[in-house]
Amino acid sequence: MFRRTFWFGTGVAAGVWATTKVNRKLRQLTPESLAATAANKALETGARLKDRALDFALDVRDNMARREAELGEALGIHEDPELPAPRRYAALENRTDPSNPRHVENPTYSHNRNEDH
Repeated sequence: MFRRTFWFGTGVAAGVWATTKVNRKLRQLTPESLAATAANKALETGARLKDRALDFALDVRDNMARREAELGEALGIHEDPELPAPRRYAALENRTDPSNPRHVENPTYSHNRNEDH
């Protein structure tokens, strides 16, 4: 009688364990779970690629500065810290800027295609 009880308990325990394992695996294979897993992996991969790209960019910048210094020494060119910063030109004229000589108080743009005529 004790042997039957032992094997019955062992079978019940094995059944509970197997059912739990199968249910856990089925939950992992639902579309929502698969989508969440894929999204997490994509985010991790993106973060890894971003870190590698940043490291690469910093290495390129360091090597570029080092090579410019080598070329400057070889050619006898030295940077002059007193030079002004390069000028920046606006692509389009800003007529709303009061410092602009062509400043207009209430600008109207005839090129607006959404304007009712």
